[in-house]
Amino acid sequence: MNAHASTAQAERSQPIHIGDHLREWRQRRRMSQLDLAGEAEISARHLSFVETGRAAPSRDMVLRLAERLDVPLRERNVLLVAAGFAPAFPQRPLEDPALKSARQAIDLVLKAHEPNPALAVDRHWNLVSANRMVAPLLDGVPQHLLGQPVNVLRLAFHPEALAPRTVNLAEWCGHLLERLHRQCEATADPELIKLYNDLKSYPLPARSAPLSSDNVAIPFKLRHGGEILSFFSTTMVFGTPVDITLSELALETFFPADERTAERLKQMAARLQ
Repeated sequence: MNAHASTAQAERSQPIHIGDHLREWRQRRRMSQLDLAGEAEISARHLSFVETGRAAPSRDMVLRLAERLDVPLRERNVLLVAAGFAPAFPQRPLEDPALKSARQAIDLVLKAHEPNPALAVDRHWNLVSANRMVAPLLDGVPQHLLGQPVNVLRLAFHPEALAPRTVNLAEWCGHLLERLHRQCEATADPELIKLYNDLKSYPLPARSAPLSSDNVAIPFKLRHGGEILSFFSTTMVFGTPVDITLSELALETFFPADERTAERLKQMAARLQ
């Protein structure tokens, strides 16, 4: 991503017409008017009229186009408001009674994942919740870096946090940057773009060599208690959310990549009993 171009895009004033919004999302998804019209089952001529302001889309058409463009729920509300309609997707805090079952599901997954570490993050990678196995891995991180909100990507990159203890820092942080880049491209979120540019400013060593053919995923190798713990990670999201908060929540789960790590995690969990 070109940092200057992305920052300029994020900082410029937002378009006020629904057609401007749709055009930006269509171009971001690298779709022609003909492609999008075919996906949404409308005529390319009508879509052109909507984008230029010569025709006003219905509420259903806005939602259909947003679905085909894979627009995040938060931004679908923006499209609806720009077209003169009320927002369709609520945004509630996780403590809201309506999200009680979702919060219970998150807590259940985090707890069930022990003795392996797992955590939940919001759309900006701020820590929402974590199981008991995460805290021991953060031993030695200065308290001023653990103030709310805790941004887990900044912890990974910061020279006073996990970066000095990450054995394969170039590979792991390179992977995180690539993932964040994809999120920036998909969402055009100004805060994510700022985070991406901030993290790129941290000094990282050059990648040493290609991954071994024995690896099935990029591992996260962390020095802890005089040993090296090795993990691979997976990401879980809610499958069919209609609430903005849930749609932007991700559960990051870590699994031991070798037997030694698995045994050490069991020992750490026993000490936490």
